[in-house]
Amino acid sequence: MVTALQEEQIRLLRSQGVGYRQIANQLNLSRDAVRYYCKANNLNGQGEAVQANIQRIMTDDTVCSYCGELLVQPKTGRKRRFCCEACRRKWWGQNRDKIRKGAGAIYGFTCKRCGKEFTAYGNSHRLYCSHECFISDRYWGGETPTKTIDIDVQNAVPTVVMIT
Repeated sequence: MVTALQEEQIRLLRSQGVGYRQIANQLNLSRDAVRYYCKANNLNGQGEAVQANIQRIMTDDTVCSYCGELLVQPKTGRKRRFCCEACRRKWWGQNRDKIRKGAGAIYGFTCKRCGKEFTAYGNSHRLYCSHECFISDRYWGGETPTKTIDIDVQNAVPTVVMIT
């Protein structure tokens, strides 16, 4: 009998191309028990074939893209890609480059303060190219504040004066 922990270890080892006998020795199982589990879960074959098969299964939406747990797809609606919200968040956190940003959601602007051309994703109402430009325009009337240091010679106390 194979436990849930052993099943997870078998999946991991087979995805790395380890053979039935080595897995059986590591997990104190019989070779036939490992082979039976692998055949029942499409993990049979040579190491490279197993890795290719696992990649195919991951793209066929039959297992969770993060943890590899089997998914039960709903009969109607969108197909599931993850087994739970935690797996979805972890996967997208590690794969930010795979987010499909459509060209329709990229907007071009000219900064209200500095006049620089910039683009923004998903926000059609941007006015400024940066936070610095926003603060400068909002609180300093479009001018960049400059700092000068005046030193009181008698008391030797530096004071910072903002000149606008």
